[in-house]
Amino acid sequence: MPLVAHTNLPTFERLRQEGEEIIDPERASHQDIREIHIGLLNMMPDAALEATERQFFRLVGACNQIVQFHLHPFTIDGLKRNAKAQAHIDTYYEPFAKIKEDGLDALIISGANVTRASLPEEEFWLPLMEVVSWAKENVTSTLCSCLATHAVIEYCYGIARTRLPAKRWGVFSHNVIDRGHPLVAEINTRFDVPHSRFNEIFQADMEAKGIKVLAASKYAGVHLAVSEDGFRQVFFQGHPEYDDISLLKEYKREVMRFYTGDSNDYPPFPENYFNDTVQSIFSDYQQHVKHAKQHQEDLLPFPEDLVFEHLDNTWRDTAKAVFNNWLGKIYQLTNQDRRLPFMEGVDPKNPLGKIY
Repeated sequence: MPLVAHTNLPTFERLRQEGEEIIDPERASHQDIREIHIGLLNMMPDAALEATERQFFRLVGACNQIVQFHLHPFTIDGLKRNAKAQAHIDTYYEPFAKIKEDGLDALIISGANVTRASLPEEEFWLPLMEVVSWAKENVTSTLCSCLATHAVIEYCYGIARTRLPAKRWGVFSHNVIDRGHPLVAEINTRFDVPHSRFNEIFQADMEAKGIKVLAASKYAGVHLAVSEDGFRQVFFQGHPEYDDISLLKEYKREVMRFYTGDSNDYPPFPENYFNDTVQSIFSDYQQHVKHAKQHQEDLLPFPEDLVFEHLDNTWRDTAKAVFNNWLGKIYQLTNQDRRLPFMEGVDPKNPLGKIY
């Protein structure tokens, strides 16, 4: 169903060029179709700010509910921005005060980079918790991605994440654990999800606090879980929104950090992502990078053009299905007036009621 380009956010035009259905407000006003308003709290670093918009917007736009989707990107204080990113935010993002005034049907909270030993020490912690607290009382469902999952679970359940021995990085197979939950209805019982993180909240710790785990991996841990009521909070530890080249871009950034001296270790390959041909290309390039760094020589261009055709996206269909289930349930639970998000007779503390 269409995304409504209710602002001049460049992501709308980029998605239109990619073939996504984007309609302008004038056309939307003449359609007798229900509206759903979704906030995107984008906390991602500058280099990934606009890509994150596109990734989540695509997943929302792929929903097959008969509805117009209005997306409202915003951010919070405590996140350092360069001039270009700040200008983008100032021009196209909405203040949180306006978000609260207008109301939302649903909220997506992205991941973020961290600089402190624990999440409550981060400058963005208090502004983020203000949003989380408001959403618990006023938004039908909040979907948290990666770092946001760790922050919200620590705030709401008191579970601090655990540092892993090495970065959890790559594409991993997952199995559905609770096949009766609406969020995993009609999806594959085994599916892939990319992960990229140094920390984890473990399944046993989640379940001990009443969090319902819906999908997990033998090697990558929990990917999909929900709050004890079954729907108000949805937790991703992985990144189903990633494009097929997202991990490639991360790998490139890590290679460049090694060359510039910001990292002492050459990055390993993301697991289960590069095939033999790509690994051979990047193994050769690794030798070049190390030689160039040792002898203070200029680098040859990163050979990404040689590998694009070898990268497979094995997670997008399942990601679309989960988002479709999520937005479909929100469609059922919300009224026309998004400031009154719960259907008459539905307990906001247990919105799934007898459905779950």
